[in-house]
Amino acid sequence: MFGKKKQKPQIDKDQLELIENAQRRIKQKKRLYVHFVLFLIGCVLLIIANTVLGIGKDFTIAGVNWFVYAILIWLFLFLYHLFNVFVTHKFMGKAWEKQQLEKLVAKQQERIDKLKAGFVKEETLIAQSDLYNETTPKTQNPKSKSELTIIVAAAKNDAIGKGNKLIWHLSDDLKRFKSLTSGHHIIMGRKTFESFPKPLPNRKHIVISRQKDYKIPHGVILVNSLEDAIDAAKNDSQPFIIGGGEIYKQAMLLADKIELTRVHEDFEADTFFPKIDSSIWKETANTFNKKDKNHEYEFSFITYLRK
Repeated sequence: MFGKKKQKPQIDKDQLELIENAQRRIKQKKRLYVHFVLFLIGCVLLIIANTVLGIGKDFTIAGVNWFVYAILIWLFLFLYHLFNVFVTHKFMGKAWEKQQLEKLVAKQQERIDKLKAGFVKEETLIAQSDLYNETTPKTQNPKSKSELTIIVAAAKNDAIGKGNKLIWHLSDDLKRFKSLTSGHHIIMGRKTFESFPKPLPNRKHIVISRQKDYKIPHGVILVNSLEDAIDAAKNDSQPFIIGGGEIYKQAMLLADKIELTRVHEDFEADTFFPKIDSSIWKETANTFNKKDKNHEYEFSFITYLRK
């Protein structure tokens, strides 16, 4: 009852493992040092035995005294011991294996966390889209609500850009873009906005960026998500999504309309437009354009509406 209270150890398991590992390393190095000293003394004794005492004086191998071979063999054993202490036990021992395993587990967990974050984001957008469709009557006059429209020029292989630049220059496509978007809000990612030499006239720019301190010109609206961008354009009868690739991917779940310029050629690119699912989208207009002196490629203006 009045005896001394048993003290709890102040060293946790990880610290104890580190101490034990350090003690093992000290013992290994001590044994290596002893081996080195014995090797030096042994070499001296072998030389004295042969040259002074005359032991095996006449015994040679390939014209070389036997004690030279003995020293070389012993040297090999010492070097092998040295390698074990400073290479094998240090880099391939139990502690090394544990460290490598922890690194692999950490990397795998990081990948899992990224995938989870992506799934949560996509599920949120899908849920919002479903809720929007469920609460919007199908017989409603389309003019009575905002019609979110994606406008894009994409190649046969869905390429839309490379190095944050357009791959082609089609005069009529640029004119169509200007005609459709003038007077409306245009929603874009930061990189798309930075690809413009200056803000486009007669349009309200909404830029999506996670950078809270991102500098924008006067009159441009900065938001952190596509949902905030759509909310900022709620008073516009037809706001347009104009890029880039990730914004298009998110917008496909929420948009009502797609204005597509399909360039009838395949291109090498680093940014692509999502595949258009015919079970979700209905083609309502298609105008083919031949190539000419102002248009290097054939292209079509195609309109899709959500079914």
